[in-house]
Amino acid sequence: MRKPSEYIAENFFLLTAVLSAFIIILIFGFMVFLGLPLFKGGQFFQLLIRPWSPDEHIYGIYPMIIGTLSVAFTGLIVAFPFSLGSAALISVINPSGFGRILKKIIQLMTGIPTVIYGFVGIFLLVPIIREAFGRGSGMCILSAALMLAILISPTMILIFVNSFESVPKSYLDAVDAVGGNQVQKFLFVVLPCAWPGVLTGLVLALGRAIGDTLIALMIAGNAVAVPGSILDSARTLTAHIALIIAADFDSFEFKTLFACGIVLYAFTTFVVLTVRSLDTINRKKK
Repeated sequence: MRKPSEYIAENFFLLTAVLSAFIIILIFGFMVFLGLPLFKGGQFFQLLIRPWSPDEHIYGIYPMIIGTLSVAFTGLIVAFPFSLGSAALISVINPSGFGRILKKIIQLMTGIPTVIYGFVGIFLLVPIIREAFGRGSGMCILSAALMLAILISPTMILIFVNSFESVPKSYLDAVDAVGGNQVQKFLFVVLPCAWPGVLTGLVLALGRAIGDTLIALMIAGNAVAVPGSILDSARTLTAHIALIIAADFDSFEFKTLFACGIVLYAFTTFVVLTVRSLDTINRKKK
Protein backbone atom coordinates (compact mmCIF):
# COMPACT_ATOMS: atom_id res chain seq x y z
CA MET A 1 0.00 0.00 0.00
CA ARG A 2 1.33 3.40 -0.98
CA LYS A 3 2.06 6.01 1.60
CA PRO A 4 0.03 9.26 1.55
CA SER A 5 3.22 11.21 0.82
CA GLU A 6 3.83 9.12 -2.32
CA TYR A 7 0.27 9.71 -3.50
CA ILE A 8 0.59 13.46 -2.92
CA ALA A 9 3.95 13.61 -4.70
CA GLU A 10 2.62 11.65 -7.69
CA ASN A 11 -0.39 13.92 -8.11
CA PHE A 12 1.74 17.04 -7.62
CA PHE A 13 4.15 15.99 -10.38
CA LEU A 14 1.22 15.09 -12.63
CA LEU A 15 -0.35 18.49 -12.01
CA THR A 16 2.89 20.34 -12.80
CA ALA A 17 3.33 18.33 -16.02
CA VAL A 18 -0.22 19.10 -17.15
CA LEU A 19 0.21 22.76 -16.20
CA SER A 20 3.46 23.01 -18.16
CA ALA A 21 1.87 21.46 -21.24
CA PHE A 22 -1.11 23.81 -20.92
CA ILE A 23 1.15 26.88 -20.71
CA ILE A 24 3.10 25.79 -23.80
CA ILE A 25 -0.11 25.25 -25.77
CA LEU A 26 -1.46 28.57 -24.51
CA ILE A 27 1.63 30.46 -25.66
CA PHE A 28 1.47 28.83 -29.09
CA GLY A 29 -2.25 29.59 -29.34
CA PHE A 30 -1.54 33.21 -28.38
CA MET A 31 0.95 33.56 -31.23
CA VAL A 32 -1.36 31.89 -33.75
CA PHE A 33 -4.29 34.06 -32.66
CA LEU A 34 -2.38 37.33 -33.02
CA GLY A 35 -0.90 36.15 -36.30
CA LEU A 36 -4.26 34.95 -37.60
CA PRO A 37 -4.58 37.76 -40.19
CA LEU A 38 -1.48 36.33 -41.88
CA PHE A 39 -3.20 32.97 -42.31
CA LYS A 40 -6.54 34.46 -43.37
CA GLY A 41 -4.90 36.47 -46.11
CA GLY A 42 -2.83 33.50 -47.24
CA GLN A 43 0.32 35.52 -46.62
CA PHE A 44 2.01 33.36 -44.01
CA PHE A 45 3.79 31.06 -46.44
CA GLN A 46 4.72 34.04 -48.61
CA LEU A 47 6.54 35.52 -45.63
CA LEU A 48 8.74 32.43 -45.46
CA ILE A 49 10.18 32.99 -48.93
CA ARG A 50 10.21 36.78 -49.30
CA PRO A 51 12.93 39.29 -48.32
CA TRP A 52 12.62 41.99 -45.66
CA SER A 53 12.26 45.42 -47.29
CA PRO A 54 9.98 47.77 -45.30
CA ASP A 55 10.55 50.64 -47.76
CA GLU A 56 8.84 48.53 -50.42
CA HIS A 57 6.25 47.19 -47.95
CA ILE A 58 7.78 43.72 -48.14
CA TYR A 59 8.07 42.00 -44.77
CA GLY A 60 9.35 38.51 -45.53
CA ILE A 61 11.38 36.63 -42.93
CA TYR A 62 13.33 34.43 -45.34
CA PRO A 63 16.67 36.20 -44.61
CA MET A 64 16.16 35.66 -40.88
CA ILE A 65 15.40 31.96 -41.38
CA ILE A 66 18.58 31.52 -43.42
CA GLY A 67 20.54 33.55 -40.86
CA THR A 68 19.23 31.40 -38.01
CA LEU A 69 20.10 28.13 -39.71
CA SER A 70 23.51 29.42 -40.85
CA VAL A 71 24.58 30.55 -37.38
CA ALA A 72 23.14 27.51 -35.59
CA PHE A 73 24.53 24.82 -37.90
CA THR A 74 27.94 26.48 -38.27
CA GLY A 75 28.21 26.70 -34.48
CA LEU A 76 27.15 23.05 -34.17
CA ILE A 77 29.72 21.90 -36.75
CA VAL A 78 32.47 23.74 -34.89
CA ALA A 79 31.39 22.57 -31.43
CA PHE A 80 30.81 18.89 -32.18
CA PRO A 81 34.40 17.59 -32.61
CA PHE A 82 35.65 19.51 -29.56
CA SER A 83 32.70 18.30 -27.48
CA LEU A 84 33.14 14.69 -28.57
CA GLY A 85 36.86 14.79 -27.83
CA SER A 86 36.36 16.41 -24.43
CA ALA A 87 33.70 13.84 -23.50
CA ALA A 88 35.99 11.01 -24.57
CA LEU A 89 38.79 12.42 -22.41
CA ILE A 90 36.51 12.81 -19.41
CA SER A 91 34.82 9.40 -19.65
CA VAL A 92 37.28 6.99 -21.26
CA ILE A 93 40.80 8.24 -21.88
CA ASN A 94 41.66 9.95 -18.57
CA PRO A 95 38.64 9.87 -16.24
CA SER A 96 40.57 10.03 -12.97
CA GLY A 97 43.16 12.66 -13.94
CA PHE A 98 42.75 15.73 -16.08
CA GLY A 99 39.35 14.47 -17.21
CA ARG A 100 37.91 15.02 -13.73
CA ILE A 101 39.20 18.61 -13.66
CA LEU A 102 37.87 19.26 -17.16
CA LYS A 103 34.43 18.00 -16.16
CA LYS A 104 34.31 20.45 -13.25
CA ILE A 105 35.26 23.29 -15.60
CA ILE A 106 32.55 22.26 -18.07
CA GLN A 107 29.96 22.15 -15.29
CA LEU A 108 31.04 25.64 -14.23
CA MET A 109 30.64 26.91 -17.80
CA THR A 110 26.97 25.93 -17.86
CA GLY A 111 26.27 28.62 -15.23
CA ILE A 112 27.93 31.50 -17.08
CA PRO A 113 25.30 34.00 -18.35
CA THR A 114 24.98 34.22 -22.12
CA VAL A 115 25.57 37.98 -22.08
CA ILE A 116 29.11 37.34 -20.78
CA TYR A 117 29.85 35.27 -23.86
CA GLY A 118 28.44 38.09 -25.94
CA PHE A 119 30.73 40.71 -24.40
CA VAL A 120 33.76 38.45 -24.80
CA GLY A 121 32.79 37.95 -28.43
CA ILE A 122 32.49 41.69 -29.10
CA PHE A 123 35.75 42.77 -27.48
CA LEU A 124 37.95 39.73 -28.18
CA LEU A 125 36.63 37.51 -30.98
CA VAL A 126 35.23 40.12 -33.36
CA PRO A 127 38.54 42.08 -33.67
CA ILE A 128 40.41 38.82 -34.29
CA ILE A 129 38.05 37.80 -37.10
CA ARG A 130 38.19 41.31 -38.59
CA GLU A 131 41.99 41.37 -38.63
CA ALA A 132 42.34 37.76 -39.78
CA PHE A 133 40.15 38.10 -42.85
CA GLY A 134 40.48 41.85 -43.47
CA ARG A 135 36.84 42.11 -44.39
CA GLY A 136 33.92 43.93 -42.83
CA SER A 137 33.44 44.76 -39.18
CA GLY A 138 34.03 41.26 -37.90
CA MET A 139 30.41 40.98 -36.78
CA CYS A 140 29.37 38.09 -38.98
CA ILE A 141 28.07 34.54 -39.03
CA LEU A 142 31.51 33.10 -38.29
CA SER A 143 32.01 35.24 -35.17
CA ALA A 144 28.55 34.43 -33.85
CA ALA A 145 28.95 30.73 -34.66
CA LEU A 146 32.31 30.44 -32.90
CA MET A 147 30.97 32.06 -29.75
CA LEU A 148 27.79 30.00 -30.00
CA ALA A 149 29.94 26.88 -30.23
CA ILE A 150 31.49 27.78 -26.87
CA LEU A 151 28.00 28.30 -25.45
CA ILE A 152 26.52 24.97 -26.57
CA SER A 153 29.62 22.82 -26.03
CA PRO A 154 28.99 22.23 -22.28
CA THR A 155 25.50 20.95 -23.09
CA MET A 156 26.85 18.45 -25.59
CA ILE A 157 29.81 17.41 -23.47
CA LEU A 158 27.76 16.59 -20.38
CA ILE A 159 25.18 14.64 -22.39
CA PHE A 160 27.95 12.75 -24.21
CA VAL A 161 29.63 11.96 -20.89
CA ASN A 162 26.42 10.56 -19.40
CA SER A 163 25.91 8.48 -22.52
CA PHE A 164 29.47 7.12 -22.52
CA GLU A 165 29.32 6.27 -18.83
CA SER A 166 26.15 4.22 -19.39
CA VAL A 167 28.03 1.67 -21.53
CA PRO A 168 28.16 -1.66 -19.60
CA LYS A 169 31.42 -2.10 -17.76
CA SER A 170 31.67 -5.69 -18.99
CA TYR A 171 32.18 -4.39 -22.53
CA LEU A 172 35.05 -2.19 -21.38
CA ASP A 173 36.61 -5.04 -19.40
CA ALA A 174 36.49 -7.22 -22.52
CA VAL A 175 38.56 -4.64 -24.43
CA ASP A 176 41.10 -4.54 -21.62
CA ALA A 177 41.23 -8.35 -21.62
CA VAL A 178 42.29 -8.51 -25.28
CA GLY A 179 44.88 -5.75 -24.84
CA GLY A 180 43.01 -2.84 -26.40
CA ASN A 181 44.06 0.70 -25.55
CA GLN A 182 41.83 3.55 -24.45
CA VAL A 183 41.42 5.03 -27.93
CA GLN A 184 40.39 1.65 -29.37
CA LYS A 185 38.00 1.19 -26.47
CA PHE A 186 36.35 4.50 -27.29
CA LEU A 187 36.19 4.07 -31.07
CA PHE A 188 35.10 0.44 -31.27
CA VAL A 189 33.04 -0.08 -28.12
CA VAL A 190 31.91 3.12 -26.39
CA LEU A 191 30.96 5.16 -29.44
CA PRO A 192 28.95 2.42 -31.21
CA CYS A 193 27.05 1.66 -27.99
CA ALA A 194 26.41 5.30 -27.07
CA TRP A 195 25.45 6.74 -30.48
CA PRO A 196 21.80 7.45 -29.49
CA GLY A 197 23.08 9.64 -26.65
CA VAL A 198 25.47 11.41 -29.02
CA LEU A 199 22.62 12.19 -31.41
CA THR A 200 20.48 13.38 -28.51
CA GLY A 201 23.23 15.77 -27.42
CA LEU A 202 23.55 17.07 -30.97
CA VAL A 203 19.83 17.69 -31.32
CA LEU A 204 19.50 19.40 -27.94
CA ALA A 205 22.52 21.59 -28.69
CA LEU A 206 20.97 22.51 -32.04
CA GLY A 207 17.76 23.51 -30.27
CA ARG A 208 19.69 25.75 -27.89
CA ALA A 209 21.65 27.26 -30.76
CA ILE A 210 18.49 28.07 -32.71
CA GLY A 211 16.81 29.58 -29.67
CA ASP A 212 19.72 31.76 -28.52
CA THR A 213 19.13 35.50 -28.76
CA LEU A 214 21.94 37.49 -27.16
CA ILE A 215 24.94 36.10 -29.02
CA ALA A 216 23.27 36.51 -32.41
CA LEU A 217 21.98 39.93 -31.41
CA MET A 218 25.38 41.18 -30.22
CA ILE A 219 27.80 39.54 -32.66
CA ALA A 220 26.11 38.44 -35.92
CA GLY A 221 25.76 41.97 -37.35
CA ASN A 222 21.94 41.96 -37.74
CA ALA A 223 21.91 42.51 -41.52
CA VAL A 224 18.45 41.85 -42.98
CA ALA A 225 19.82 40.23 -46.13
CA VAL A 226 20.47 36.66 -47.17
CA PRO A 227 24.14 35.96 -46.29
CA GLY A 228 26.41 34.83 -49.08
CA SER A 229 29.16 33.43 -46.86
CA ILE A 230 30.03 32.92 -43.22
CA LEU A 231 31.87 36.26 -43.27
CA ASP A 232 28.65 38.15 -44.02
CA SER A 233 26.46 39.68 -41.35
CA ALA A 234 23.10 38.08 -40.66
CA ARG A 235 20.04 38.43 -38.46
CA THR A 236 18.41 35.48 -36.73
CA LEU A 237 14.74 35.04 -35.95
CA THR A 238 15.27 35.59 -32.23
CA ALA A 239 17.35 38.72 -32.83
CA HIS A 240 14.72 40.00 -35.27
CA ILE A 241 12.00 39.65 -32.66
CA ALA A 242 14.16 41.54 -30.15
CA LEU A 243 15.08 44.32 -32.57
CA ILE A 244 11.95 45.09 -34.56
CA ILE A 245 10.00 48.12 -33.37
CA ALA A 246 6.51 48.86 -34.62
CA ALA A 247 4.59 51.76 -33.15
CA ASP A 248 1.34 50.52 -34.69
CA PHE A 249 0.42 47.14 -33.22
CA ASP A 250 -2.05 46.59 -36.05
CA SER A 251 0.60 47.03 -38.72
CA PHE A 252 1.64 44.14 -40.93
CA GLU A 253 5.24 44.65 -39.82
CA PHE A 254 4.32 43.93 -36.21
CA LYS A 255 2.33 40.81 -37.12
CA THR A 256 5.35 39.29 -38.84
CA LEU A 257 6.90 38.89 -35.39
CA PHE A 258 4.33 36.20 -34.66
CA ALA A 259 5.33 34.44 -37.87
CA CYS A 260 8.89 34.38 -36.52
CA GLY A 261 7.61 32.93 -33.26
CA ILE A 262 5.61 30.23 -35.03
CA VAL A 263 8.63 29.22 -37.11
CA LEU A 264 10.78 29.01 -33.97
CA TYR A 265 8.09 26.89 -32.32
CA ALA A 266 8.15 24.59 -35.35
CA PHE A 267 11.92 24.22 -35.04
CA THR A 268 11.63 23.53 -31.31
CA THR A 269 8.88 20.96 -31.84
CA PHE A 270 11.04 19.18 -34.39
CA VAL A 271 13.92 19.11 -31.91
CA VAL A 272 11.75 17.72 -29.10
CA LEU A 273 10.19 15.02 -31.29
CA THR A 274 13.60 13.99 -32.56
CA VAL A 275 14.96 13.69 -29.02
CA ARG A 276 11.92 11.63 -28.01
CA SER A 277 12.44 9.30 -30.97
CA LEU A 278 16.13 8.85 -30.15
CA ASP A 279 15.28 8.18 -26.50
CA THR A 280 12.77 5.51 -27.59
CA ILE A 281 15.40 3.86 -29.79
CA ASN A 282 17.89 3.94 -26.92
CA ARG A 283 15.42 2.36 -24.50
CA LYS A 284 14.54 -0.41 -26.95
CA LYS A 285 18.23 -1.06 -27.49
CA LYS A 286 18.77 -1.53 -23.77
